[in-house]
Amino acid sequence: MKMKNPEVAKLLRMMAIYLEMKGVSFKPQAYEKAAYSIEALDEDIEDFVKKKGKEGLKNLPGVGESIAEKIIEYLKTGKIKELEELKKEVPVDVETLTSIEGVGPKIVYKLYKALGIKTIEDLEKACLEHKIRRLPGFGEKSEEKILKGIQFYKQGGQRAILGFIIPAVEELVNYLKESGLAKEVVPAGSYRRRKETIGDIDILAVSDKPEKLMDYFVNFEGVEHVYAKGPTKTNVRLKIGLDADLRVVPEESFGAALAYFTGSKDHNIQMRELAIKKGFKLNEYGLFDKNEKRIAGRTEEEIYEKLGLEWIPPEMRENRGEIQLALEHKLPKLIEYGSIRGDLQVQTNWSDGQNSIEEMVEEAIKLGLEYICITDHTKSLAVAGGLDEKRLLKQIEEIDKLNKKYRGKITILKGAEVNINKDGSLDLSDEVLAKLDFVGVAVHSHFNLPRKEQTERIKKALSNPNVHCLFHPTGRIINKRPAYEVDIDEIIDFAKKNNKILEIDAYPDRLDLKDEHIKKCVEAGVKMVIDTDAHSVLHLQFLDLGVAQARRGWATRKDILNTLPLKEFLKYLESIKKK
Repeated sequence: MKMKNPEVAKLLRMMAIYLEMKGVSFKPQAYEKAAYSIEALDEDIEDFVKKKGKEGLKNLPGVGESIAEKIIEYLKTGKIKELEELKKEVPVDVETLTSIEGVGPKIVYKLYKALGIKTIEDLEKACLEHKIRRLPGFGEKSEEKILKGIQFYKQGGQRAILGFIIPAVEELVNYLKESGLAKEVVPAGSYRRRKETIGDIDILAVSDKPEKLMDYFVNFEGVEHVYAKGPTKTNVRLKIGLDADLRVVPEESFGAALAYFTGSKDHNIQMRELAIKKGFKLNEYGLFDKNEKRIAGRTEEEIYEKLGLEWIPPEMRENRGEIQLALEHKLPKLIEYGSIRGDLQVQTNWSDGQNSIEEMVEEAIKLGLEYICITDHTKSLAVAGGLDEKRLLKQIEEIDKLNKKYRGKITILKGAEVNINKDGSLDLSDEVLAKLDFVGVAVHSHFNLPRKEQTERIKKALSNPNVHCLFHPTGRIINKRPAYEVDIDEIIDFAKKNNKILEIDAYPDRLDLKDEHIKKCVEAGVKMVIDTDAHSVLHLQFLDLGVAQARRGWATRKDILNTLPLKEFLKYLESIKKK
């Protein structure tokens, strides 16, 4: 079952953390790579192993002999012996502690040895008592940074990243549908609104046999603990670390319940106030007239219709003005899932990607893409094996050959993810950049510059006439690293004036731009692209996650350039250079 995929990925990450803590070289990166591969696998890991065995596992990026054996050991026994021994040796909450910015595995080990710190609570207490700054290698600044990291973690670190949890939620929903005990099964809440992180899973069902459905639910293999079980509501803890609620509602109330359990709190308040203004009462059971007669509730659509509203897509239900627009029948026609024609940020094994150009191209063809742009890292990002001018020119030749081979199937564009130096200059010559079809620039270092300096740095990079796009514009990594200090309004304004593109990075823990920034781009008329930031063939499937983020920012097709056919897209890129 796919519920096992995140479980296995989590354990591999734990192994990576412990090995890094012990100062083991190279192995931690392999475990981290393997974790990403299992997480992105579009097949149940148990089925995969049954069909392809150890050799099949070894074909996955990052998985060698030893890691393959540990995956098989876990699937057979529910444990990894080596990991259990490491946990006994250093009994700390490594997963939480290493989620705090500035606290890596080696620091966790130091803090445990010096102060006996095992939990985030221990760490916070030690910071507040100024014990950290007195340790060798630490100081006042590092203590303050750790405290800030703890606050950031508390704000959102306990929520699951949507893109990594989708397969598990889909599996649970399909499991309930396949029971034959439910007429309807739909996930609601922040999951249905496609928020970047979710705190828990709300599932609504219609059933003539609710008690049997609840029995079936608690017997799901992914259930770790049952908090409470009743005929209409059951609450469980899943092995993936999230709580899940199943509610069985009457058929005549299903639409009302779905609307109620989907909208944000503020959206729902506005909906209820609108109903009151129109002389109705709205709740999770239906829409009622002044005589308490239910006049709508079976479907969401009939509730919206009775209230004089257009149906509002779930991604928009955040109380950002969508109800007024729905009253005026002026809702934007949001970009549709499956409408991206080309992926414009793809890394290969020429830098830090896990697959060859050809393997990425083959996968893109399977996914029905019309074009793909190879954007390996550039030379100053040595840790990623970045390309210098000489190697990039060689890659251009390789792409020319592959374009001949794949003519009529897909077009491979030549690009690069060019590193922005501290002073805003780029780490490749203009002469070579001019030979590329698509140039994205990105910040990969000096994240702590003052806001004005960081903003000017990015603007200077974007002002290069060879540059088309700013990749992952704020640099955040969800639950791990906050965005760097940057005036995003100024960047959007600069992009508008200079005809530059901003990216929506669809990789699950980036989703950068954020939804509110996308909305600002839409309002300013700044064009965007949606890319996967793929470092493996497994990552190319993330495009629709970027579409979900775009929908949350009210973007339409015309706002997203890579919804265009290749010819029109290239024509637009030419217009950027001319300006």
